[in-house]
Amino acid sequence: MAVDSPARTPSWLGIPMKHVSLITLVFQNSALILVMHYSRIMPLVGGHRFFPSTAVFLNELLKLAICLTVALYDISRNLPPSTPATSLFSALYNAAVTADSWKLAIPASLYTLQNSLQYVAVSNLDAASFQVTYQLKILTTALFSVSLLGRSLSVRKWVALVLLTLGVAIVQLPSADSSALAPLKDAQSRFYFPRSLQEIPRMAGAGSEHLNKRSATYEGIQEDQGLQHPQMNASIGLLAVVAACTVSGLAGVYFEKVLKDTSSSLWIRNVQMAFYSLFPAFLFGVVMKDGEEIARRGFFDGYNWVVWTSIAFQALGGVMVALCVNYADNIAKNFATSISIIVSFLASVWFFDFDVTANFLAGTAVVMFATYLYSSQDRHRPPPINIAKYEKTTIGSDAYFDDNAKPPTPFKSTALSTSRPASPMRHHSRVASEKTKFAKRGD
Repeated sequence: MAVDSPARTPSWLGIPMKHVSLITLVFQNSALILVMHYSRIMPLVGGHRFFPSTAVFLNELLKLAICLTVALYDISRNLPPSTPATSLFSALYNAAVTADSWKLAIPASLYTLQNSLQYVAVSNLDAASFQVTYQLKILTTALFSVSLLGRSLSVRKWVALVLLTLGVAIVQLPSADSSALAPLKDAQSRFYFPRSLQEIPRMAGAGSEHLNKRSATYEGIQEDQGLQHPQMNASIGLLAVVAACTVSGLAGVYFEKVLKDTSSSLWIRNVQMAFYSLFPAFLFGVVMKDGEEIARRGFFDGYNWVVWTSIAFQALGGVMVALCVNYADNIAKNFATSISIIVSFLASVWFFDFDVTANFLAGTAVVMFATYLYSSQDRHRPPPINIAKYEKTTIGSDAYFDDNAKPPTPFKSTALSTSRPASPMRHHSRVASEKTKFAKRGD
């Protein structure tokens, strides 16, 4: 007797792939934000800071190369091993260059804008605050799914969305001992607002005293503007996060709608979207926004290993998540999101001297609970059993109050509904004749 062997669980170096995917998701979600934040506040490289527009362009370029490689491998799996390289590249070209590929230009432009807004946000918010506030993309994605895709959300998910918004609001509320209003009270800050007319001449004197020892060089002006020790503006960071979440939700829903209306594979669509992302990243970012400074200082000015790591994490992050989702269920993804928030919080306290407040702890707890509540599956209750259908009589019917009503004969109904064929007439006559003979013998 053969015994079926149990299915082997996918593993890597003896570790189940579910655990590997969980660790990968936590590392990607937390390390990316930490590295991006540090790249915007680290000491200057060669007296300058890198341009975010060049980083966004290189991110899309690297992402295109990765998607092309994976799409080429995906196509080669469906072709014979002896297929020449020219036929392989021709099949990839025919699959990527289609008549409806222009539809991906819209989400490609939106994702490029989202990446640019992320750099603005991490430049003005702590990594922990950004990680918590960025969970608003769940809210925007749900709203766009309802409005554009016509989906319906359960009451449980709407409650989770309200809690998510409430938690983010609690995180952004300044506490009583918070330093959020310090730039408005510090006379040396460029955000200082005078409280009386007598303070205006003193502000002018303080400003001239601060600049009288400096030369009017470009580097001196940059240093006066705070590039050496950049100051974060929480209002700008919050607006950038909200805009990035809105753009991310719209781009994700639109991309899902395009995938439903086409038969192309996911990697082919990623190739098309990465290709169309190069145009807005280069034209609007590199050329129009920072073109003059890039031409004077160079494309890679201010780059070091931190910047390159940030670009690699952004490009590889989406691919890593896409590969790990196959092995991680919904609960594991929620767990990874919660752990990444905690890791970002602890790293911000350790490396960036993040001030822990009661508002942040309470808001983070609410956001984590709302994320779990929204992503968990709704329990569908079975329909109630109508016992009255299985009763012989029902209160309210005429048969219940009629005393002369005869009860049903189950044997008759059963006999009529049987599937056994009827006996022939000669069989009945034969039985009758035998009965008569038996009666005669008894006499």
